[in-house]
Amino acid sequence: MSTSLLNHIKKYIDLTEQEEKTILTCVQSLHVKKKEYLLKEGQICKASYFIEKGCMRMFFISDKGDEHTTNFALENWWLSDYATLLTQQPSIFYIQAIENSDILMLAAEQQEILSKEIPKIERYFRLILQRAYGASQIRFKHTYNLSREDMYRNFLSLHPEFVNRVPQYMLASYLGFTPEYLSEIRKKKI
Repeated sequence: MSTSLLNHIKKYIDLTEQEEKTILTCVQSLHVKKKEYLLKEGQICKASYFIEKGCMRMFFISDKGDEHTTNFALENWWLSDYATLLTQQPSIFYIQAIENSDILMLAAEQQEILSKEIPKIERYFRLILQRAYGASQIRFKHTYNLSREDMYRNFLSLHPEFVNRVPQYMLASYLGFTPEYLSEIRKKKI
């Protein structure tokens, strides 16, 4: 099964062979087709998802009916609606495959089992969530500090892999632009 997940975990903590086996018994492998949903608004998120291959996104639909992408996830990234995973209240988000994707699902109950059997796994999850939260804080600051062109330039420098894998309207939504405005920026060859 998944060496990508184990390799990712081992970047943060050491694992014994038995701990690796325990982790692999707690995850479920899924194939998600392009445009397929893992979560829809109103559902309760019951798992975290590790992307082995493919690309996913998280978004919400505004009262006006517009989609607003909040997160993307590529290989070796985790994605979940952590608010509803914690509270078990209905989600306000959607999680959808942008490409055909192979993912590992870690149900909340399985994560609890892992945390009891391998206490240091909590350190792993704490570290990746701290990194994700820090990136979210920086993104929030950029929305107030950077020009739109600089936001796009910054995104390109940090995540060039997304540009050819994510449809332009989704990227525009993530950056807070209209697709037309993003097209104008891209024509300038920033």
